[in-house]
Amino acid sequence: MDMPPRTRVIIAGGGTAGWLAAALLTRQLGALLDVTLVESEEIGTVGVGEATIPTIRAFHALLGLDEREFVRATGATFKLGIAFEGWTKPGARYLHSFGDVGKSTWMGDFQHFWLSAQEDGSAAPIGAYCYEAQAAEAQRFALGGEAPLNYAYHFDAGRYARYLRERCEAAGLRRVEGRIARVERDGESGDLTALELQSGERIAGDLFLDCTGFRALLIGETLGIGYEDWSHWLPTNRALAVQTEAVAPALPYTRAIAHQAGWQWRIPLQHRVGNGIVYAAEHLSDDAAEALLRGSIEGATLVEPRLIRFATGRRQRTWERNCIALSLASGFVEPLESTSIHLMMTALTRLVQLFPFGGSTPAVAARFNDMARRELEGVRDFIILHYHLNARDEPFWRQCREMAIPDTLAARLALFGENAQAYQGSDELFRVSSWLQVMLGQGLVPKRHHLMPRMMPPAQLAGALGDLAAGIAGTVARLPTHQAFVDRYVAA
Repeated sequence: MDMPPRTRVIIAGGGTAGWLAAALLTRQLGALLDVTLVESEEIGTVGVGEATIPTIRAFHALLGLDEREFVRATGATFKLGIAFEGWTKPGARYLHSFGDVGKSTWMGDFQHFWLSAQEDGSAAPIGAYCYEAQAAEAQRFALGGEAPLNYAYHFDAGRYARYLRERCEAAGLRRVEGRIARVERDGESGDLTALELQSGERIAGDLFLDCTGFRALLIGETLGIGYEDWSHWLPTNRALAVQTEAVAPALPYTRAIAHQAGWQWRIPLQHRVGNGIVYAAEHLSDDAAEALLRGSIEGATLVEPRLIRFATGRRQRTWERNCIALSLASGFVEPLESTSIHLMMTALTRLVQLFPFGGSTPAVAARFNDMARRELEGVRDFIILHYHLNARDEPFWRQCREMAIPDTLAARLALFGENAQAYQGSDELFRVSSWLQVMLGQGLVPKRHHLMPRMMPPAQLAGALGDLAAGIAGTVARLPTHQAFVDRYVAA
């Protein structure tokens, strides 16, 4: 059969979003598309997204990436979860790991067994029943083996974009250097037709991907799609990022450390540590935030802190006419649970599945927009959870504790608080174990639980939980340290 005419896809902007789009489209639909990426070296990218979640590994498989090559190229280390320090009150700490907690049955999830054992005084802390949590706490890691860990990565976002670019250009992708001066639209349909660069060059296309960051040049400035602000639920609106020399072995988890008006991150890479502070400008000045950040980092700074202003929320529609917004152009939920790169990847996966050969149609755009909305709202609720359930005494934290929350989150918290029930919706990212670890970690203790564990003698339940925890501890003890594994892995 004759091949149909190639659809001309124009990617406006580079960075992680632009080059991920280029990599997936050329890899999966290359014979059907003519892909051009337009970016300017003069325009910087946010580029601080250095932490990911395990879904990235499936996406890398779609790209055909070699894991060892990727780890070497990006200075990556491995991530088993996030340690939340001081989120309920100063000095408190819990881990949200990527693993399943305990063993569940068709009748009910593990927390019911654990809560029943707690009543008898025979339960260890909840993390003792999670392999990934125990490996993280012990700072141990390995790939494969008798019990494969569920993991993600920490990596250098700038190196990641360059790595993807090199692969795309080697595969023949066309990259055009230049700043966009004007976006052309069809006078009748209103569709985008071309990007005009400051040099005068005109880049015509059929489908346009907006990867221009917070500016949202195509979807916002040109097509006028508004922004739904969620700052009444997530009031942080500033971040300062800085990189430092590594002074200790790399931890296999991200640290999220609460402060008086937000939180700080610490992300260990092979060659440096990524640090940053997220805060609400209404409660902490930029100067005070920088002083707090500088006073808490370890190791010499490699660059000056960079200020990033943002408003948490979402574009009212991410697919409009023949334009699809990705990453920051489509919306932003702060980086607390490392979801930004995941959201780029799921949007691109949906695009491949719903690709508008022959032109965009309202039904396809509506389906894409509905899926994107529900996914982002689920992430939003999970992030709000961390702020809302707290016992800190600063004005920022009191505001978060006392604020009205989305009905969807309120219903979920009531369900767990009243009966220890947790769930993952069909369109939601976070699993039951994630909700369980964070709700318990933030201090939500259920009033009741399912009584099915009482059908076995207390000694039998205690023995089963003890065997489970001992088995996990024994397996973790046989793993190498995370730093030793990384050193051997990149050297091989």
